[in-house]
Amino acid sequence: MFAILKKEINTFFASPIGYLVIAVFLLLNGLFLWLFKGQFNILDNGFADLSSFFLLAPWILVFLVPAVTMRSFADEKKQGTLELLLTKPISHFNIVLGKYLGALILIIIALIPTLLYVYTISKLGNPEGNLDIGSVLGSYFGLLFLVAAYTAIGVFASSLSDNQIVAFIIAVFICFFFYFGFEGLSDYKIFGDVLYIERLGMESHFKSMSRGVLDTRDIIYFLSITALFVVATTLNVKRANQ
Repeated sequence: MFAILKKEINTFFASPIGYLVIAVFLLLNGLFLWLFKGQFNILDNGFADLSSFFLLAPWILVFLVPAVTMRSFADEKKQGTLELLLTKPISHFNIVLGKYLGALILIIIALIPTLLYVYTISKLGNPEGNLDIGSVLGSYFGLLFLVAAYTAIGVFASSLSDNQIVAFIIAVFICFFFYFGFEGLSDYKIFGDVLYIERLGMESHFKSMSRGVLDTRDIIYFLSITALFVVATTLNVKRANQ
């Protein structure tokens, strides 16, 4: 597993992909949060908080994470190297886990520079340091769990096709549905209990963690979604080996 993990990370940074992903994520956040006028601009809001960033980040990650994961298995299938990989003395689950962790680590590396926003907002506050650290920490934990789930979905989508573009589109759709779709469905009372439908989506749990309260129900939810798609990917890989 660690050999595959190392290979994935080396592949990302041996080509422009890894650097491009980090640069695009930071550039888009920087433009919307500090330069472009609108609801996400922190300076225009007049409040010393990072709510704009945590509102914007899931939207960007819906496209960014699938862009990272789309090559995980699709590229292996297209080049015909998946069969060779599956002959290695390593379990299918460890192969999936190695590729999953490789993509996840790259996304986490892209998130690390955003900690500079915390320092900046703290300095801009009046008085200086007037920042709800509890809420910020909760939001970052929520973002990590969200990224973990997005990555699992992206790797799963990549295992469905040998075309990276198709894998990207599938991953974007599933991520979008799990984050925004259930809240949209909750607007229609024909689906029953509105609150229950909304709680099936990631957005409800992410917002809950953003309040600075790490509820075990939210953590279990994200871990369950992550585990579900990692297991589903493993089953797809096994099927490809038959």
